[in-house]
Amino acid sequence: MSAMSIGKIVEHALQDGYLTPAMEAEVGRICDHASELSIEEYMALDRLMGALLTGEVVAVPRKQFINVMEDLVLTEAVARVAEIEATSERTLDVGDIAAYALNRLPPLYATTEEGASWQRQRAKAELQDLISQQVGEAISRNLDRPNDDKTPVLAKNTGNELVSQVSKLLQAYAPNFEQKAQP
Repeated sequence: MSAMSIGKIVEHALQDGYLTPAMEAEVGRICDHASELSIEEYMALDRLMGALLTGEVVAVPRKQFINVMEDLVLTEAVARVAEIEATSERTLDVGDIAAYALNRLPPLYATTEEGASWQRQRAKAELQDLISQQVGEAISRNLDRPNDDKTPVLAKNTGNELVSQVSKLLQAYAPNFEQKAQP
C-alpha cells in the first residue's frame, strides 16, 4: 500500500466498510514514525476505533483463507529433503524448494476446514504427480546451485529441528490454521 495519511485510510475504511491488513499496517507505521500526531489524526483514529467497535467497519483478518497447496508442497518437500539429507552430506533449503514448486502449481484456497479437506482430497487425486514433479525439479535446481551466502541454507537437521522448522514455516503461512495444543 502506498503511503497514505491516517485520515485517507480511515475515510477509505469507512467508505468500504473494511480495514484491510495493509491499511492497519500503514496506520501502525505512521503512528510509529510520527513524533506527534495532529489533532485531525487523533480524531480520525478515534472515528476508526468507534466504527470498529460498532461494526460499521470490519477488520479483515490477516489470513482468512488457506492455500492447501502450501501444505501439500511442504509435506512433499520435507519428506524428499529429509531423505536426501539422511543419505548424503547435502543440505537443502526447504523454503526455497517449496517456493519454487508453489510458483509453478495452482493455488488451492479454502476458507473452512471442510473446504480444505475437500481441496486436499482433490489435489491428492488429481495433482499429486504434478506436485511431486515440481518438488523434484525444485530439488534438482537447489542441488545444482552452489551454496552461497545469498540464500540462508538450513543447517543439517535432526528430526526434531526439522519438525520445528516446518512448524515455523506453517505458522508463517497459516498462523490460524493449525489448532494449538491444549496445555
